[in-house]
Amino acid sequence: MTPSPSNIFSLPLDTGALTTARFVSRPNRFLVVCEDKSGRPIKAFLPNPGRLLELLLPDVTMYLSHDGGTLVDRATEYTALAVERDGRPVLLHTHWCNAMARQLLDAGLVPGLEGMRVVRPEVKVGHSRFDFLLEDSAVPCYVEVKSCTLFGNGVAMFPDAVTARGRRHLLELAAIAESGVARCGVLFIVQTDRARCFMPDYHTDPEFADAMLAVRDRLPIIPLPIAWDDGLRFRVAGRPLPIPWTHIVRENHDCGAYLLLLRLEAAQTLQIGRLGELPFAPGWYVYAGSAMNGLSARIARHKRKRKRKHWHIDYLRDAAEAVECLPIRSSRRIECDLSRALAAHCRNRTENFGCGDCKCPSHLFHFDDNPLCQPWFHALLQRYRMNMAQ
Repeated sequence: MTPSPSNIFSLPLDTGALTTARFVSRPNRFLVVCEDKSGRPIKAFLPNPGRLLELLLPDVTMYLSHDGGTLVDRATEYTALAVERDGRPVLLHTHWCNAMARQLLDAGLVPGLEGMRVVRPEVKVGHSRFDFLLEDSAVPCYVEVKSCTLFGNGVAMFPDAVTARGRRHLLELAAIAESGVARCGVLFIVQTDRARCFMPDYHTDPEFADAMLAVRDRLPIIPLPIAWDDGLRFRVAGRPLPIPWTHIVRENHDCGAYLLLLRLEAAQTLQIGRLGELPFAPGWYVYAGSAMNGLSARIARHKRKRKRKHWHIDYLRDAAEAVECLPIRSSRRIECDLSRALAAHCRNRTENFGCGDCKCPSHLFHFDDNPLCQPWFHALLQRYRMNMAQ
């Protein structure tokens, strides 16, 4: 069914100031460098501290607004609003997510909050500040809004980085609701219409997932899917997404697999335990490992350089720079599946590396370019992190 014009919303944006550009780099959390169609470099303020690794890939299209130099306290004349993924915009501007939520609340399009009116935004309660105070027949309701930009494989997840503040908000709102002083809720604006369910990202922030599990019977959690068009207009794309609680309870434990990313600046020949001397070319290395007990401790160990060498990877880690170690929490042993998936994208591997407990050819793979900048790598990661079949 085609949505009626009354259910299609626009951001508070001068469309004449809207432009698109090609993403080049992100020098820091709040700055992106792009190029316009003529190749001219453009620096833009990015109002989003999230990691956004799967979105800010080389050459993707970004939507920028030209602020005309009116923001005298800013070093840039542009603001990054959204990034294109799979041919559709994904909103990055965290402050405008609240503007979206206000429009949807005022229109009565947020299930469970249809009959309530917004009294005021940014309301302080105790030591915290929540996004909205709503009211219905004099009954107050505190609502916190979160923007969900992490999705893939039919699943939307939040957060994409550890958020102690987000965890605190869940617990505080649940306590308020349980006291009977006010109603409360958390509205997740899911920035896609392609997700079939919503989960806390227990791979990235297991403590946030623990908090969400703890409050699930006391606090309404509303993951609302949104559809965007290239004019940065949006609409509600359906009912709130289901949350697979049973899956989360089963999988949110300190066990599973990980992908360790290392960078070697120059070619070296290294003594690798019983494998002997092996040559290593410069570039990027991805190692697939597992820890069915103490996954967090294993990852912390890999990040340290000074330690007693025990595994093959310890010798390479000693010579290389640790770039990232990405956990994939799972109740199943999946490191061999991960190795086979990595092998499909790699022409160079180190034979028998890290395979003392299995029959895999290798668990270590070499790449000329940074895998974190490659769409295939993020698709692989999402396939295993967002796997509802396991």
